[in-house]
Amino acid sequence: MQKGIKINDSMYPKLLKEIVNPPKQIYYKGNWDAAIFENCLAVVGSRRMTNYGMQITTKLVSEAANAGITIVSGFMYGVDATAHKAALAVGGKTIAVMPCGIKMIHPQHQESLYNEILDNKGLVISEFEGDFPPAIWTYPKRNRIVAGLSKATMVVEAGKKSGSLITASLARNYKRKLFVVPGPLTSINSEGIIQLIKEGANIVTSTEDILETYDRGKLIVLNNSSGLPDVCGLEKVILENLQREPMSIDELSRCTKVTASKMSTAISLIQLKGLVLKEGEKFYLKFFKSG
Repeated sequence: MQKGIKINDSMYPKLLKEIVNPPKQIYYKGNWDAAIFENCLAVVGSRRMTNYGMQITTKLVSEAANAGITIVSGFMYGVDATAHKAALAVGGKTIAVMPCGIKMIHPQHQESLYNEILDNKGLVISEFEGDFPPAIWTYPKRNRIVAGLSKATMVVEAGKKSGSLITASLARNYKRKLFVVPGPLTSINSEGIIQLIKEGANIVTSTEDILETYDRGKLIVLNNSSGLPDVCGLEKVILENLQREPMSIDELSRCTKVTASKMSTAISLIQLKGLVLKEGEKFYLKFFKSG
């Protein structure tokens, strides 16, 4: 069942009310609690996310959500969906802002994520009622809500004409902090990021860069664990090497001076633990926390 909060309601998010032309009413599903809006971080980026984009989004968002930050995004596939999932994975809070009516699931293939957000005290919100369909013009309107709810916006991977640049521009207009994650200069997904850096966006080197924007005293840390996963020996050496860059078995063998057969066995065990993933011949570190 959809519910609505009007702009003159005391429960209406304070930061959102400060923007130019805020929504007159927000429709929602899920857990509307004033606390969920206190410390929001918008996370946006490419729908055509690379493995690097997935890894860095998972890492930064997991750590931010674990520190008590609410993750706000636009529910599209790619960086948006990865951000929502990373927040949920650590028991964190997340808000999905839809470009369509609140009764619709868009994109439809993400129904399980939609339900997972609602089942874990998250929120799905929209300024559009019922079955109102998404259109070209509804996405920028959604983006202003994503930026407007948040004290800061982080952009992870963006092409030269990415819609994420609209959200970044809105965040700047609202006098909110704008962060970008640097990426490979050879990637077209870095073109928008480079543009934002030239325009003065703050570069993220760790989650600490983001957390400095928030009042630490009001954040509730979910889990105090840090460092690499609990591994030792060759497995630890492999993960330490993959922190620098993705590598193939042959590359890992050369830099560790371990035979390819022994390396293949070790990397298979690490895969079973869910710590790395493979694309083509390269292995990518799936998740680690900075110490």
